[in-house]
Amino acid sequence: MGTEKNPRRVADNEAMAVARMLRTSPQKLNLVAGLIRGKTVAKALADLTFSKRRIAGEVKKVLQSAIANAENNHGLDVDSLVVAEAWVGKNLVMKRGRPRARGRFGKIMKPFSEITIKVRQVGESA
Repeated sequence: MGTEKNPRRVADNEAMAVARMLRTSPQKLNLVAGLIRGKTVAKALADLTFSKRRIAGEVKKVLQSAIANAENNHGLDVDSLVVAEAWVGKNLVMKRGRPRARGRFGKIMKPFSEITIKVRQVGESA
């Protein structure tokens, strides 16, 4: 008698994960997202592990979450996953400031952003 199941937001051979409120600018986060777009998940994890960028560790957590979603929730083969899409969005901006000379006020913007990673199963069993 229960309610009908919600339709999937992604295709049958896809899974995704989202991280919100990442403390970095979207422009910097998009540089890291560009590193992994279109790569296999093993290669993408290796690239993020050895990246020097501070936010790469958070992006790695999101990618691992997308892989776990694909395996546990959707029954996809982990070895045949690729990063199909990785997109970045803006989130809130904390406005801070600092007093400057002659009574002025220097604005300091502290942006937050979010990232969505979609992995897709490719190959023989897709």
